[in-house]
Amino acid sequence: MADTASHRMRAATPYWLCTPGLILLAVLLAVPMLMTFLLSFNAYSDTAGIIHSWSLANYAEILTDPYFASIFLRTLRVALVTTLACTLIGVPEAYIISRLKPRWRSLCLVVVLGPLLVSVVVRTLGWQILLARTGLINQVLVGIGALPHPVDLLFTETGMDIAMTHVMVPYMVLAVWTSIRQIDPRTEQAAHSLGANGFTTFRRVVLPQIVPGILSGSIIVFSLTASSFATPELIGGRREKVAATTIYDQFLTTLNWPEGAAIACLLIASIMIIVFAWNRLLERRYAAAAA
Repeated sequence: MADTASHRMRAATPYWLCTPGLILLAVLLAVPMLMTFLLSFNAYSDTAGIIHSWSLANYAEILTDPYFASIFLRTLRVALVTTLACTLIGVPEAYIISRLKPRWRSLCLVVVLGPLLVSVVVRTLGWQILLARTGLINQVLVGIGALPHPVDLLFTETGMDIAMTHVMVPYMVLAVWTSIRQIDPRTEQAAHSLGANGFTTFRRVVLPQIVPGILSGSIIVFSLTASSFATPELIGGRREKVAATTIYDQFLTTLNWPEGAAIACLLIASIMIIVFAWNRLLERRYAAAAA
């Protein structure tokens, strides 16, 4: 009996250790999310303000209004383009850094991860200067003859894609770097000994082993991009609004809190559905390839 009780106590220890964190998560995240969800069912009047009621009118308006549909589609496009760009840049970058000598590897990691030490607002203000019609990017492209005249990059979706990619690449590099560190170097050495070149080794040996890192990085980048506010607000402006900036306007400009809460709930639900579907798709393809 004593051994059984001791075994049960040891088995329950992890749950007790997780309890403080779960309580903190529930207080700081779950409770505000629940309050936002309940708020989304209320109505709003310009004269009476928030009207306590239970209605799906806010969701019906958002899902049927082409204006909100365009905002959600723009949010999805920016998130997908940013995720794809970060994958194409971050995966080779993490692999190349992992093959450098320790001194250069540390220096390159500091350079790649250094932007995370700077406020995203400061970085975005820098991109405002670079993307302006008189900015450095337009001057260089016109100077080398790539463009006949400066183009509008600021307050455009393209500008948001560029700035968001710069903001999110370090997260992809970190996720892929973690997976690369777990690869046994002998697998690559075996591939080289069998006559595989560098590209074939990366494609057939390294890439399948870092798929979990790519999956984790893409989920992080997509989720953060889809819910990002500062960069879309400063680069996209009023012309190219996304879901996060629309929620901000509903809460602080028009004061229509119920509709803003409904947009927030739909944004969270959309991100969760896309991330779950993407996770399942890649897991199945990875399992099929491994088999």
